[in-house]
Amino acid sequence: MAMTWQVMARPAWSCHIRPMATAVQTFGSTLRWWRTNRRYSQLQLAIEAEVSSRHISFLETGRAKPSREMVVHLAIALDLSLRDRNALLDAAGYAPVYPHSALDAPEMDDVRRVLGQILAAHSPNPAVVVDRRGELIDANTAAFALIGATVAPDSAALTPSVNINRLALHPEGIKPRTADWELGAANVLQRLEREQAHRPADEQLEALLAEMLSYPGVEELRRHAALPTGADLLVPLEVNTFDGATIRLVSTVATIGAPYDVTLDELRLETFFPSDNATRDVLARWQPDGEAGGAGPTG
Repeated sequence: MAMTWQVMARPAWSCHIRPMATAVQTFGSTLRWWRTNRRYSQLQLAIEAEVSSRHISFLETGRAKPSREMVVHLAIALDLSLRDRNALLDAAGYAPVYPHSALDAPEMDDVRRVLGQILAAHSPNPAVVVDRRGELIDANTAAFALIGATVAPDSAALTPSVNINRLALHPEGIKPRTADWELGAANVLQRLEREQAHRPADEQLEALLAEMLSYPGVEELRRHAALPTGADLLVPLEVNTFDGATIRLVSTVATIGAPYDVTLDELRLETFFPSDNATRDVLARWQPDGEAGGAGPTG
């Protein structure tokens, strides 16, 4: 079963250059907002960016206009995502530096091919590609089988889209079929909160987090996090399928190293591994006859 790659919309950044006075004022207030959010004083940011604190002050008050290179330099010092770096450039009156390509664009052919090969090679174990919000972009056959074996096809957890955070935290997702749901769910929530904390200007992430916290028992997960022990090297996932099988998995999350495209910067590859032989046997049975790997991208 294959999924079609999403066409990720390009951001609606302004194509015109603002008048200098407006751009300088907008950049100054935006820079101050990010510096405060990152809990830097002007001196701390100046040290991190290797500029004078006076220059930071002049930029924030609009007494100095930054060059495009300085905007990018400060964005890196503030550890901004590529999406937020482009927004900071826009605030200063500059065009975006980092492209935001659709995954089905011709220039992304190599990326789609590599991700498809990774998904296929990971079979018969589940693997998914998601975006920064956890929206499912693609998955291999085993991942679709795992979802189908643990979540009803008419479940509200599958709407309005398939999202791994919603699958984990929604009361009609994997929760009813998960042993020690609080442990794994707390880890999912913490990961989402870290993503949102890193991207505090992202309204979509903020709305998603608010949705997750509205589900029964999720707010309480913030108090569930326990100190790690020697047995907590990996957070396990144990689910019972509709046909009575018990699946025990651990997962890892990877990103694309040193991306210079917003879409690539926001992709996550989550791979699952069996924790016991019984799980290996079930995953092997889910593999269609004659299929060497996962679905991979289409188109």
